[in-house]
This record gives sequence, C-alpha cells and structure tokens, in this order.
Amino acid sequence: MNLVTAISIEIGTKELLKQYADLYETPDFLDGDPSLFMHLVSGCKNQEAMAFIAACLSYGRRPQFMKKIHAILEWTGGDVDAWVRNGLFENHFRTDDQSCFYRLFTHATMYRYLCTYQHILHEYGTLGQYVRRRASDGFSAVAAITQAFSDDGPCIVVPRNMQSACKRVCMFLRWMVRSNSPVDIGLWADFIDRRTLIMPLDTHVLQQSIHLGLLNSKTTTMASAQRLTAKLAEIFPDDPLKGDFALFGYGVNGG
Repeated sequence: MNLVTAISIEIGTKELLKQYADLYETPDFLDGDPSLFMHLVSGCKNQEAMAFIAACLSYGRRPQFMKKIHAILEWTGGDVDAWVRNGLFENHFRTDDQSCFYRLFTHATMYRYLCTYQHILHEYGTLGQYVRRRASDGFSAVAAITQAFSDDGPCIVVPRNMQSACKRVCMFLRWMVRSNSPVDIGLWADFIDRRTLIMPLDTHVLQQSIHLGLLNSKTTTMASAQRLTAKLAEIFPDDPLKGDFALFGYGVNGG
C-alpha cells in the first residue's frame, strides 16, 4: 500500500486532479468522444435518444464504435427520437438477422434493444420520464435503466443488473445530469442531483485510480465505482463526476 492510499488522498494529488479537470472539461473534449453526437442533433428528445444510443455502443476500440454511432446518426437524419419511436430502425435491423453489427451485438440484438427502447418511448414519452418516475438519485437511475432492458429477458446492450460497474449507463447519466458544462447537457438536472451520480468505471479508469491511490480494488464492480466516487467527492464535493475529466487528463499526461 503506498503512502497516498494510507493517508487517503494526498493534497498534491487533489490539486493535480483539480487542475486536470479544469483543463480538460472544455469544448475540445468532444473531439473524438461519443458525447459529441448528442451535440450534433437538435431538440431535447433527439439529444436524449442520441446520447443513449451513443453511450450504449461506446465500448471496445473508439474508432470502431464511433463509426457505428455515426452510421446510426446518418440513418436517423438527426431525428433520432422519431427513428426509434416510429420503428424506422426496422429498415436497418431485423429480429432474424444474426450477422454482426458491432462486436458482440448482432443486428438482431440491436433490433431487440431498440424495440424495448421504442416501448419505453410509447409508454412514457421519453426515457427521462421513465427514469423520473422510478429514481431519485444516480444509483436508482442506473437500477431503473438496467431493469427496463431486462424485463423482457436480459439485453446485452444494456447491463442486465448492477453487479458490474455499468460504465456506459453511468456515463450516459453524467451526460444527462451534469449542467453548466461544455460537454454534458444536463437534461435531467431537475430531478437527479449530480452529487449522487456514480463514476463511469472501466479497466483503464480502474488502473489510473489504483496508481493514484484512490482505489485498491482489482475489479470493475458497482461497489468499486461507488468507492471511487466517494474518493472523488473528497476532491469535488459538489460535483464528484468532474473527476471523470480529471482522470482523463491524468491518463493523457502519462498517468
């Protein structure tokens, strides 16, 4: 155990991460990041729908998943909400098509995912309205979203439960809840407090956090994500997920 771990977070580490957060939470962050796509469409419903699809596809090699998200944006013509709501995705995905769309996601997998999303839009108007009825904080919002996509059987596009860190769902919630940001759009800021959000945790962030003494966990679980969030709240008490930009900056600078 290093000294930083033993004495919580060293003052120097706190200041370093604060500097990185301010340096990297800028419009330039959008370049090459999946959060870019929600800024390329107009209207709250389209931004929410584009953000959710982009977040769900954001795993693996960035150049590859960015291509797939861009393809969906082109298919929708920017009217992403209508594309899902009106079933226009059936022009590209079919329930009997087992060919690969992206990595583990077949065209049939995407069809099932979008059908579930369409059902939510028909019943609640938006995914935000669905979550608003079921959640009062970041943790319960993750639970609500994973539950929605497992009710008809597990859907691998969205985690089936909260045993994993649910990184993509937590990232989507960061986009939806944090406001006054050049990156995050805060559409759900009126019913979820950003202080309750959970840090998006993947293997890369886990390794950085261990190196900084923020975590000593070896697995990307929800419990680990919550522990990391609590550590970041010591640095950014009003906005723990500002630490997401800090750790990004730490990685860019060779951390």
